Amino acid sequence: MKKRTFIAGLMATSMLVGAPVLAGDWDGPTTGPTAATGKSIVVVAGDLKNGGILGVTNGVEEAAAAIGWEVRVLDGAGSIQGRTAAIGQALALQADGIIINGFDAVEQQAALEGVVAADVPMVAWHSGPVIGCDAPGGIFANVSTDAMRVSEVAAEWAIDDGGKDIGVVIFTDSTYQIAIDKADRLQATVEAAGGKVLEYVDTPIADTSTRMGPLTTSLLQKYGDSWTHALAINDLYFDFMGPSLASAGLSPDAGPKAGSAGDGSEAAFQRIRSNGYQAITVAEPLNLQGWQLVDELNRAVQGAACSGYVTSPALVTPGGLATSGDSNTFDPDIPYRAAYTAIWGK
Repeated sequence: MKKRTFIAGLMATSMLVGAPVLAGDWDGPTTGPTAATGKSIVVVAGDLKNGGILGVTNGVEEAAAAIGWEVRVLDGAGSIQGRTAAIGQALALQADGIIINGFDAVEQQAALEGVVAADVPMVAWHSGPVIGCDAPGGIFANVSTDAMRVSEVAAEWAIDDGGKDIGVVIFTDSTYQIAIDKADRLQATVEAAGGKVLEYVDTPIADTSTRMGPLTTSLLQKYGDSWTHALAINDLYFDFMGPSLASAGLSPDAGPKAGSAGDGSEAAFQRIRSNGYQAITVAEPLNLQGWQLVDELNRAVQGAACSGYVTSPALVTPGGLATSGDSNTFDPDIPYRAAYTAIWGK
């Protein structure tokens, strides 16, 4: 039995460090370098339409204000070319540090080699399958929850919800290695429990607004009632599934029930809260992770060691949201702001 506990009305699952994080506890770093002064940093966002990337960006901006740094946000706008151009612009701005936010470092290997050659410190959020310190591509720290455990939690929810007779369609995006790994773990977990994966759909996250409607209709025609659950590697897939399910005359309770293995966008919370064609998401503490990115970058620019901190996600359910107030974000009730500002001497 996996150990779980409620955090602010949401179900939180402990990650790597053993015991769950309880309200009031801080399991992150308590020591580190004080704030470097006069720094200007750039956030290179993979796509600000992605709720996870946007949430982390907001956290970075909040933390940068607390530490006393200037921050510039560049939007890659969901394309490889856009992200390459944004990295080049970040170098042209002569940033003291760069945050790679929400895209695969391997995709941008050539551009990031230019950052390394310029000796500009880099930290990242969800830049690849290796999390924590000394990630590939010259990245000082790759901030994330354990993505494989996030996938397991989502798949276990589907099994718990529907039993071994479930029929699952999995949505992923092979542009990102981490997305492939998450989808593979979703499939392995479902099948290990005796469930059936009907189809493994590779469709770009950046194109969900145009692809998910026709895809949903096609899958309904193909699988009918045997399609009981939809699992995706990101909430964005379900931003555009509901209208097609409604047009087919399916109520949110009739299935297929949708569950996401990340990241806990505001839109996903609202769908779960209002019974709007999404049943659960596995949310990351996005604002906290934004603060962690600033702290890791402060360590990097001063030659200090990476903290190695790994945050914990939460299984967000309708029942949990019913007791958590009106907030549509997962912001754990732990004093991370006070902890980081204390480290920085602010």
